[in-house]
Amino acid sequence: MELPAIVEALLTGSDEPLSAEELARLVRARVAEAEDARARKIEDGEAPAELPEWLAALTATSTEQVIVAIAQLNHSYETTGRAFALLERSKGWKLFTRPEYGEFVRLLFPGRKPERLSGPAMETLAIIAYRQPITKGAIEAVRGVACDGMLQKLLDRELVRIGGRAELPGRPLLYETTELFYEHFGIRSIDDLPNSQELRRVKLPEAPSEVPAVSAEEQLALSATDPKDAE
Repeated sequence: MELPAIVEALLTGSDEPLSAEELARLVRARVAEAEDARARKIEDGEAPAELPEWLAALTATSTEQVIVAIAQLNHSYETTGRAFALLERSKGWKLFTRPEYGEFVRLLFPGRKPERLSGPAMETLAIIAYRQPITKGAIEAVRGVACDGMLQKLLDRELVRIGGRAELPGRPLLYETTELFYEHFGIRSIDDLPNSQELRRVKLPEAPSEVPAVSAEEQLALSATDPKDAE
């Protein structure tokens, strides 16, 4: 067995993307298992067979070797006219159908039709992508309009998710992109976006302070407080 074939087997057998580092670890783990099995036979007084030469050669499999193996696989796929290729995304490598075969694959999912994002939704998504994690107030400060509907649409499409709360008054929600966002736009990280470094340094309009609403009863209680009591 050769490393490219082993990498291919791992990627086709995995439901999730695998990084080059994880692929190298899995290969080394298989060698370690074989060595442990051989050691146990020696302890039991048996005469174990030597590790196959091809397996012993994988003992020190590195991330760089895995990347070379992936390049060899992609070259083979391209030269033989295969309908898929290995592409790297934010969580690792995965097999994807080539775009030219997309219309055929789409027929497997007749209930799912491509849906284009509106201009306002794309603007909102772009702000989140370039400046994530970001609050709704900060997004609205850039766009100049309320974005509740756009945010909900992006959440429903699973292009955006809630990533926590900001350390600001009122602890507003923070929005960030999802793994589906990276797959949809065919990028590995935010750094792959056009002019990423430049646009992420641009100073944005500041959002108004996001403070919790104060009820009428609380306002009345505050106004009735004797200043001397606070001393």
